[in-house]
Amino acid sequence: MRALTPLGFTVHTTTSYWELIQAKPPEVRNRLAEVRRCLEAPEQVSRSKQDSTVQLFYRPAPPYHPCVVVKRLDVDGFIITCYLTDTIKEGVRMWPASA
Repeated sequence: MRALTPLGFTVHTTTSYWELIQAKPPEVRNRLAEVRRCLEAPEQVSRSKQDSTVQLFYRPAPPYHPCVVVKRLDVDGFIITCYLTDTIKEGVRMWPASA
């Protein structure tokens, strides 16, 4: 899977790694299309407070927010994990630039 983010870089994952991601939090099982939408049209993107190369992509899906965690190295990024959350985590807002 490849997705172009509004920040201008591509995020990818392999089929085998997606299988591993789905095995961790079962709520993301069979949600690859939703993960792609979250990357391509997020509500918000934040940079991690712990690692400046990690970005968190959020898109509303009440009552939760899917969160796709991406590591960006150089030009492209790859999915580290994804999960559902009831709140958007703290971090440096990257997109949209203003609230």
